[in-house]
Amino acid sequence: MIYEFYAISDGCSLVYKNKDGLCEVAKQEILDPKEISYMNLFINGVLQPYENYIVKEGEIRLKTVDVPIKGAPIVLQMIKVL
Repeated sequence: MIYEFYAISDGCSLVYKNKDGLCEVAKQEILDPKEISYMNLFINGVLQPYENYIVKEGEIRLKTVDVPIKGAPIVLQMIKVL
């Protein structure tokens, strides 16, 4: 099963929560990493190294100094192997 969370950078924040998801796409939810087999974070189409972020249920926290540019798409791909 593949789940995805979509958000758009506001140019200020290093933290994105379920409420920041694009509701136009579908219900947006950041799943508990304990329930996920693999996950990938893309910012502006670029795969981010795992060292650059932390995912908790309902939250993505970037560990970088710079924030993503305003309007950059943020996509968290979550893959659950059954």
